[in-house]
Amino acid sequence: MELAFERRGTGAPLILIHGIGHHWQAWLPVMDRLAAARTVIAIDLPGFGVSPGLPEGIPYTAESLADAVESFCARLGVREPHMAGNSLGGYIALELASRGVVRTATALSPAGFWSRPELLYAQAMLRALRAGARFGATPLLSSASTGILVAHPSRLEPQALTAAAQALSEASGFDETLESFSGLMPPAPPKSPITIAWGEHDRLLLRRQAVRAARWSGQRVKLLKGCGHVPMSDDPELVARIILESSAIS
Repeated sequence: MELAFERRGTGAPLILIHGIGHHWQAWLPVMDRLAAARTVIAIDLPGFGVSPGLPEGIPYTAESLADAVESFCARLGVREPHMAGNSLGGYIALELASRGVVRTATALSPAGFWSRPELLYAQAMLRALRAGARFGATPLLSSASTGILVAHPSRLEPQALTAAAQALSEASGFDETLESFSGLMPPAPPKSPITIAWGEHDRLLLRRQAVRAARWSGQRVKLLKGCGHVPMSDDPELVARIILESSAIS
């Protein structure tokens, strides 16, 4: 499948997958650090960023988006890449690890480990952020709103905030993907090595969900101290180190 992407660096391939409503530029704070040791390919998921939507008749679910990422890698000739994702992207990375088609997977605050009330809360917050972005970006750019996603809003460049608001407001796959979360369950047990890390101050997918992720994975979840739900701008050095260490396992 044709997807928009940004490629940098040399070395073993590392695919980066953003969360719902975001775009590949979410990874900009860490891309050059990662590109010093990996061939980094940051993608826009179908129906997000500037990638086209899924073909007619294919529903937007985490699994169908994972199918699209797998097809994209095959089309690019990238076999068994390392993969890292945030939120929805984290779930996709784990799903592809469960299929055994990635060398390693790193998931930052992955979706799918919520209780029913936590899911409803996250869906309500995401709908509110999207409404703010669609009716003028002011709510999204406020410290209170941005603080749902990051622990340190002041570390985000104004241009990055504006671009993120536009990506959120224009994402054609947002509503259907968000609705599909109601039936989302953790993937099957992974066949590839995985690492899960959670933002200490995650206010969207609350930190206690890391306990369920640890139980599912059979290992301790790393804590990203001082970070929120989208940790790349909160502490780029820490996030890059976690991904590079995780992708050195295999």
